[in-house]
Amino acid sequence: MFQENPSTSDVTSDVTSDVTDIDPLFVFEFTAYDDLGAGQRWSTWLDVEPLSRGPEPRPGWVVTSQGAVDTDLGILKTGKEADVNLVDRTDPHDPTQSVVMAAKRYRSPEHRTFHRSATYTEGRSMKRSRDERAIKRKSTFGREVAAGEWAVSEWTALNRCWELGLPVPYPVQIDGTEILMEWITVEGPDGTQTAPRLAQTRPDRALLESYFDQLRLAMGTLVRSGLVHGDLSPYNILAAGERLVIIDLPQLVDLVGNAQGFDFLLRDCTNVCSWFQRRGLEVDGQDLFGELMAHAF
Repeated sequence: MFQENPSTSDVTSDVTSDVTDIDPLFVFEFTAYDDLGAGQRWSTWLDVEPLSRGPEPRPGWVVTSQGAVDTDLGILKTGKEADVNLVDRTDPHDPTQSVVMAAKRYRSPEHRTFHRSATYTEGRSMKRSRDERAIKRKSTFGREVAAGEWAVSEWTALNRCWELGLPVPYPVQIDGTEILMEWITVEGPDGTQTAPRLAQTRPDRALLESYFDQLRLAMGTLVRSGLVHGDLSPYNILAAGERLVIIDLPQLVDLVGNAQGFDFLLRDCTNVCSWFQRRGLEVDGQDLFGELMAHAF
């Protein structure tokens, strides 16, 4: 015995009935995203563990969308140990979720030249003695460990300085040997551009005095927390309009735990004051050192 095929209207009615009977808990909406192009990747925000993301409360510009795409915009700065690229993180279906960040990428062993002195790491401890021995031998494995170690050191320093209220770029996240951080900019005649280094600026007298006061306060905050930048100079300070931003922090030194901590502090004071002296400001590295030492104890 054969049964007649149901009519189209009967099938449609059954399907509609089945759909309406589905529990709403099992129904979800989704948006299809295009395939990625060259120089793009899906946002790595959710790929890293919570401790690898920046401190809270986070600035409103941080993009956390799972559908965001990272687009590499090219190299911003090259260095002996790391390159800094610009990365655009945007959700193509939500234009409000968009930001350009600086991506500091510590180089792979075969392309990296280490010049960080071991004196910077004095007083630090590593979790595994094997790693420490490999670094001292400068083996291939040791170089890989060192690259990761400097990235983690800078990440830790950025977080600590940010939480102290110091003028540093906001650290967005760390993934392996890549740190994503705030891109420090100024508005120029051609639009938004990277803030110049302090060494490239020629501020007027009032701004020069303001810059020095900002640095003195920042260095004082570091010292009161038992820290020294260790490599402070006009070349790793950005002039973002009327405010200064301190960068390049992987060598952050423990003032007391490092046997040369006070030497590093004196050198920072000398480097900073020498630049301001050449611009006509009457400041002295020894005087600044003495003032900061008063904060240390």
